[in-house]
Amino acid sequence: MHHVPTATLLVIAALSAGCAARSEVIPAAPAQAVVPPGPVLVATTPEPQLVVDPINELIAQSNSHFEAGQSELQLGHLDSARGEFNKALDILLESPWGARSEPRIREHYDRLVERISATELTFLAQGDGFAEKKYEPATIDDLLALSTFPTNPSPETTQAVADDLESTDHDIAIPLNGRVLSFVELFTGRLRGYLQEGLSRGARFLPMIQNVFRAEGLPLDLAYVPLVESAFKPDALSRAKAKGMWQFMRGTALENGLQHDWYIDERAEPEKATRAAAKYLKTLYNTFGDWHLALASYNGGPGRVQSAIRRSGGQKDFWKLSASTRYLPRETRDYVPLILAAVIIARNPAQYGMDLEPAPAGTPDFEKVTLPAAVDLRRVAEWVGTPVQTIQDLNPELRRWTTPIRAKDYELKVPDGTAELVRAKLAEEGDASSLTWHTVRKGETLLSISRKLKVNRADLAEANYLSVKSRVTPGQQLIVPRAPTLLLAARTDNSAPPVETKRTDPVLTASVSVPARVSETRAAQSPSKVVYSVKKGDTLSSIARVFQTSVASLKKWNSLQSNSLRVGQRLTILTPRAAAIATR
Repeated sequence: MHHVPTATLLVIAALSAGCAARSEVIPAAPAQAVVPPGPVLVATTPEPQLVVDPINELIAQSNSHFEAGQSELQLGHLDSARGEFNKALDILLESPWGARSEPRIREHYDRLVERISATELTFLAQGDGFAEKKYEPATIDDLLALSTFPTNPSPETTQAVADDLESTDHDIAIPLNGRVLSFVELFTGRLRGYLQEGLSRGARFLPMIQNVFRAEGLPLDLAYVPLVESAFKPDALSRAKAKGMWQFMRGTALENGLQHDWYIDERAEPEKATRAAAKYLKTLYNTFGDWHLALASYNGGPGRVQSAIRRSGGQKDFWKLSASTRYLPRETRDYVPLILAAVIIARNPAQYGMDLEPAPAGTPDFEKVTLPAAVDLRRVAEWVGTPVQTIQDLNPELRRWTTPIRAKDYELKVPDGTAELVRAKLAEEGDASSLTWHTVRKGETLLSISRKLKVNRADLAEANYLSVKSRVTPGQQLIVPRAPTLLLAARTDNSAPPVETKRTDPVLTASVSVPARVSETRAAQSPSKVVYSVKKGDTLSSIARVFQTSVASLKKWNSLQSNSLRVGQRLTILTPRAAAIATR
């Protein structure tokens, strides 16, 4: 047995005590997490995720395409509108539910059909392509009405005009009299906005007008006559039916070389009308030898002015002739001082406080495209991606949404930089006219055809360059002045192929597809005939399917030896389906 030192025993005893102490079970304190400095994050209950209703999502997508179609229709883009309307329906038809099996989709589909039909009717009411376009009221009517209440010139106006006339060389004599001064006061007072707007609008036309007048040897002051007549609006129309920037009556326009028919009215074309105005003003001056009398006759007519001179005993001074109410009507007596007052301010607008917009750059904002045949302006607008109104504004002489059918090589103005695109589209599509044709049958007359097709006889005659008493012969092709209306797509489920048919005679290309229930497109029982213009991508099979007939019948009716077709080829179609189309 070894001897253990006392110190060692004490150490062992201490360690044993420590071990005994650690062997007791002591509850542990909760662990303290070390939180880094910063904001304290509070745990929250996670929000439940929203479950997307696939039916509502499908309907929303369908609605977005419908609204896009409405926007395209307002721009006159018929093909794009048709595409969007079809997408609105195809989304429903091609969904896993189809258009009829799910109640909400079925309800939306039926309502969408009605909405598209209503959109069609609204669009056609606003303008069917054959109704004449809208014109703006001519300002001359209102100006001459205001002249009944003359404005007394202020001393400041009188002095300003006196200084102006002394320092400005005018090529028409302008007297400093009370009648001219009262209209200067009117233009710089109540009508300041009107004159300022007219001068700003005229800035783009004045260089052209001055060039024409300079070439014709006419006073350049006369370039401001349209400021009073129309405020330089090419599509201005007066209550007396005078039209255009120069406000020509139809008879006077024809006498001075302007063309007018059912398709065009050159009174509204600024440059052509300006050349006619130069010719007419020169004639009037040669007749009277005085520019004041020439201007009076421009308003009241040369016959009236000549009669006034005779009745006055040969008085050839306008101011003396117009001093009495006996010889000239009030409008003509006021017209000349109105023109002269406008010339004074227009020649020096800054002196009269006119704040004008700068004139546009001299480069033209359009290009010209020579057309081989008639073209629907809405097709052109869609090709170049612009509203149809832009194409109409560039071509104000066109009365409708189509160029003339007999004006081969007609020059159409299109936005700058788009001419090549339009030429390419014309070459690609062939027929872009969207016109409807009727083949005259034995015994038919313009009257019987107009009644049968429910169109105005005068429109039917004029659209074909005929008089209402003209005779027509069997086989003669006539344009039917009726709107290119919207197509019907009789699709009810995703197994049925699209079937398109026309609501009226117009060809398919310029129409907008509108779906309809099959029961609404049921064909009439008696056959009828329509003339269909072949479009790119058409085949005899596709056309036969549209009109619910056979390829053999199409070949028989049109004496076709093969199945090949060419763009623009016209096919006669005689089926019950055609009867339904023609009578809707």
